[in-house]
Amino acid sequence: MSTGRSRGVLRRVLAQRAALVSVLFLAVLVLASLLVGWALPLDPLTQDYVNMLKGPSAAHWFGTDELGRDVLARVVYGARTSLLTAAGSVAIAAAIGVPIGLMAGFFGGWRDAVLMRFVDVLLSLPGILFAMAMIAVLGRSQTAALIAVGITGVPSFARITRAQVLSLRKRDFVTAVEALGGSSAYNMFRTVLPNSWSPILVQVVILSSVAILIEASLAFLGLGIPPPTPSWGEMLRTGKSYLHDSPTYAVFPGLVLTFTILALDTLGRTLARVLEDRHESAEAEPESPAEARA
Repeated sequence: MSTGRSRGVLRRVLAQRAALVSVLFLAVLVLASLLVGWALPLDPLTQDYVNMLKGPSAAHWFGTDELGRDVLARVVYGARTSLLTAAGSVAIAAAIGVPIGLMAGFFGGWRDAVLMRFVDVLLSLPGILFAMAMIAVLGRSQTAALIAVGITGVPSFARITRAQVLSLRKRDFVTAVEALGGSSAYNMFRTVLPNSWSPILVQVVILSSVAILIEASLAFLGLGIPPPTPSWGEMLRTGKSYLHDSPTYAVFPGLVLTFTILALDTLGRTLARVLEDRHESAEAEPESPAEARA
C-alpha cells in the first residue's frame, strides 16, 4: 500500500469517533508502559504493610494489593507485559502464517494441499488448550507464553493470505509480470504480497486483542508469567480472593483489560470497514509493484 493511500485510510479511520477514542486510549496505554519506571515514578514491587488492601486514595489511585503494592503501578507494568506478548505473538503468527498462505495460494496443487492440511491441524486445536500444552512443555515464562499464543494465530494469517492470493493470482498485472520473465519468488513477494496487505493488517489488529485475552487467561489459570512480574490475568486471579476486603483490587485490572480488548476490536473493525468501502468505491486496479514499493 502506497504512502498516499495509507494516509487516506488513516484519515478515514480517525474520522470515526469510536476508532479515534480507541487509538487515543491505546496510545496512552503504550506511552505509559514505555515511560513507567523512567518518567513515571511507579514501582510495582515496593511493599507497604501498613496500607494493605486499601481502596483508591491520593497516594494510591487504584488502591493497594494484599502486600501493600500499588495497584496502579502493577496495572501499568502489566500493560507492558500484555502488549509485548501481543506484539511478539502476532509477529510470530504472521512470520509463519503469511508465507504458508502465500505459497499455498500462489502454487496450488499438492503444495496447497499439504500446507493447508497442516493449517487445518492447528486450527482444530483449541487455542487456550494448545497454549496450556505448550507452556507445560516450555515452562512458565514470557517467552513461552509468546510462542504459545503466536502459534495459535498461525492458521488465521495463513487462511486470510491464501484467500487474498487466490483472488489476485490470475489478475492481469500478475500475468504481465510472469510474461516479462519475473520469477515466482519475485511475483510472490514483490507483486502479489504488496497487494494483499489490507486484510493482513486488519488481522494483525484483531489478533492482538485475541493474544492479550489468551495471555490474560493463561495468567488467570496460573500458567502465565510467574510472579512477581505484574500481569493483568495474575492480578485478576489473586484479586478474586480479596473481593470482600478490597473490591477495587480486581476491578481496575479487569477494566483496563476490557477496555484494551474493546479498543483493539473497535479499531480492527473500523479499519476493515474503511478498507472494504475504499475497495468498493474506487474499483481501481491493484497498485503496481513500483507503487507498492513507494
